[in-house]
Formats: sequence, C-alpha cells, structure tokens
Amino acid sequence: MRIWQQAISVAELTRTSLNTAVSHLGIEFLEVGDDFITARVPVDAHTRQPFGLLHGGVSVVLAETLGSAAANHACAPGHQAVGLDINANHLRGAKSGWVTGTTRPVHIGRSTQVWQIDMVNDAGEPTCVSRITIAVLAQK
Repeated sequence: MRIWQQAISVAELTRTSLNTAVSHLGIEFLEVGDDFITARVPVDAHTRQPFGLLHGGVSVVLAETLGSAAANHACAPGHQAVGLDINANHLRGAKSGWVTGTTRPVHIGRSTQVWQIDMVNDAGEPTCVSRITIAVLAQK
C-alpha cells in the first residue's frame, strides 16, 4: 500500500537537498518505494572519524535525512513533520565504500510518526539501526 500523501521521487528528494548537509556529505537518494526510501552515504575523507571509520554522527544524519523526508511526504498537505527524538545503535564500523539506509514506517498517526532506519555496508552487513520520532504540525 502506497503511503505517500505528497509527490515524491528520487529527483525531488535530491533537488530539495541541494546546498544542505545532505549534499555536502555526499548522501544520494537511490529509491522510493510504496512504503520506503533508500539512500546512501560514502565512507570517505569527508565522512570518516579520526580512527578511519564512518563517523557515527554521519550515520545519524543519514537516518534523520531518510526519516524526515519520509515523514514529510507521508503527511497530509498543509502539515509539516519535525523531528522529536532520534536514537542510533552502531553495530559495525565501515572503513570504505558506501553505507546504505532504508527507512520504513513503524507508526503513521495524526500527530506523531515513528520511522525505523536500517543501515548496511556494501556486503549487506548491518552497520547501524536507528529510530526517529516525528511530530506532525499543521502549518500556521
């Protein structure tokens, strides 16, 4: 079942992310399905921490990017989604390649949404799991 209430595409997500932290970190949107969005971030000199691993904060940026984008497109027109809380469990480090995240809804309500974001390395091994809670606000 398609959950999107507003027009959504990889091209639109990419366009709205220009000149933001998303584009500066090299995050790329890959796919929009009926109930999920997938994006990836490179593990490179811009995203690694001093010990050579993908910075945990970059994993959280990927998670928040996916969860917030999904939540905003799942809102009814005239509403906006804003993050309330996010958590992340880092499971495995990544030293190179890409980390790919996929977000799916846990709960889509009138005033709150909860999204799960699962991230994997190029070998498909889990690197991080995250959950974001979103407030849905009516525009003033």
